[in-house]
Amino acid sequence: MTNKKILWICLGILLAGVAITTLIFSTEPEAQTEGATVETAMLVDITEVEQGTFEPVIVATGTVQPVEDVQLSPLVPGQIIRRDPAFTPGGFVKKNQVLLQIDPSDYENTLELRRSELMQSQTSLDTEMGRQQIASQDLQLIVDDSLFGSNPLSEEERQLVLRKPQLNAVKATIEASKASVKQAQLNLERTTIRAPFDAHILTQNVSTGSQVSQGDNLGRIVGTDYYWVNATVPVSKLQWLKFPQNSAEKGSLVRIENSTTWPSGSYREGYLDGQIGALDGQTRLARVLVRVEDPLGQKSTSEDMPMLIIGSFVEVYINATPIENVVRLDKGLVRTGETVWVMKDRKLEIREVDVVLTDDRYAYISNGLQTGDKVVTTDLSTVSNGIGLRTEGQETEETSE
Repeated sequence: MTNKKILWICLGILLAGVAITTLIFSTEPEAQTEGATVETAMLVDITEVEQGTFEPVIVATGTVQPVEDVQLSPLVPGQIIRRDPAFTPGGFVKKNQVLLQIDPSDYENTLELRRSELMQSQTSLDTEMGRQQIASQDLQLIVDDSLFGSNPLSEEERQLVLRKPQLNAVKATIEASKASVKQAQLNLERTTIRAPFDAHILTQNVSTGSQVSQGDNLGRIVGTDYYWVNATVPVSKLQWLKFPQNSAEKGSLVRIENSTTWPSGSYREGYLDGQIGALDGQTRLARVLVRVEDPLGQKSTSEDMPMLIIGSFVEVYINATPIENVVRLDKGLVRTGETVWVMKDRKLEIREVDVVLTDDRYAYISNGLQTGDKVVTTDLSTVSNGIGLRTEGQETEETSE
């Protein structure tokens, strides 16, 4: 077989292969495309919101302090001759209960001396009144004597004859004696030191036999009827708090907790009592006072009522004024720039909202959301208006370009 013949055979085989390949590709069935691109909607969780009236709870921290806090000091000097056993740190005393007794002997003697001086002054008054009567009779004789005429004496001479200056001097002495008696009586009463109110004893600095002087620190007592919690809140939230306008009113209700000390579920209740008219020097927050009745639980029959301890830190939950026609939403769902992600027609819609107030848990929105809106609660990595969304149970949406 010649080379030329072999070449023609190879060429024929090659042409046959090309023809067969062309036939195969030309008869292969084509896939029908219904869409150029398939998009998968993101799976999210949603919550439907409702517009209504809600009562925010403003959370703050505060320090317990007494309403009545007194450092006892004697008004008169002397020796302590008796101390009530209840006047000891941690003790409780009632109003007007005798706490300390200063030796009254010197003051009793002084009172008797002042009383005797008053009696002497009153005796002098009686004597002077008798002299004035005699002087009046003598003046009448002078007037009746025709040799001197109808008006023989000037008014000044008349007063001298009637001993008016002497009488005024005696009366002044009596008034001074009465004042001395009153002062001596007051000093005697001050030797007995009483509790000015129902009190809890914090410190006691004297005992029987101690010599005290005016102004000495005898001890510290605090009232047990009420305590204050001095709390700090942002200035912007003051408008939502109710403060009493008089002693008969009560401010906003406050729940007081101490998570580090009190048993779980224990709390105390109080009311806003007033606002301190100066900001905290460090935090620049407003300071408010919460009034708590029976802070030591003496009048309560409940064994679960915890005691408030002066100086302790507590958490306060203040019921603010109710807000009408707003949507309450978890504040974590308010995104950057006060926006909220809303699912509408299976699309993401980024809405700007007006937040009236935020408390520890919620944001209260006045504009931007309405009842029935579906707010996306899932955090998304990529966010833009119009991206597809779906919830559990919905079919994946496919769109064709």
